[in-house]
Amino acid sequence: MNFDWNFVVTSLPLYEKAAWLTLKLALAGIALSLVIGLLCSIILYFKIKVMDIIVQAYIELSRNTPLLVQIFFLYFGLPKLGLKMSESTCAVIGLAFLGGSYMAEAFRSGIEAVSKTQIESGVSIGLSKIQVVRYVIVPQAFSISMPSLSANCIFLLKETSILGAISIMDLTNLTKDLIGMYYTTFEALTMLVVIYLIMILPLSFVLSLIERKVRYAEFGN
Repeated sequence: MNFDWNFVVTSLPLYEKAAWLTLKLALAGIALSLVIGLLCSIILYFKIKVMDIIVQAYIELSRNTPLLVQIFFLYFGLPKLGLKMSESTCAVIGLAFLGGSYMAEAFRSGIEAVSKTQIESGVSIGLSKIQVVRYVIVPQAFSISMPSLSANCIFLLKETSILGAISIMDLTNLTKDLIGMYYTTFEALTMLVVIYLIMILPLSFVLSLIERKVRYAEFGN
């Protein structure tokens, strides 16, 4: 079997455009999921009445339903209730909704690992509850949770492969269309794998570097 390099050269601009779109959606979803996860973990840690029940229900719903079903609900279900959003908005919200629950669990494990004596020491020197969270709990929880957070970030980037189900021209959807038009299955799938590796490997390296930095700082160096 001969590899069709002409197809690679011709389709490369299309893959580049789809890759940038995929990456933008993934990064937006990851950023929102980190914010959601941190807020949810703080609510659960301090056991804020009513809100902690809502957060627990959200985490169970999010973690126990597929992302594809969640995105279908946002894109096809909500318009029946009069709320219509663009494909990209549904994609980002779907990624954030799923990722937020995983980030919340990662942050929660980090927060619970923070020594009680350090929290009590912060209170004893006059720090308010918000200051204790900001200066004592969150920095240490972030350091402890970094491996799980990194894994979740990579997981969300890979989950973008299903966004084509709502007509987003992401990498997977583009590959499927090109295979249907030109029957270059091997070449198209090879490009798909290579481009995902080009996106994921640098992200993995950066996250590993951040993990080493925060762990190094944790020990007072």
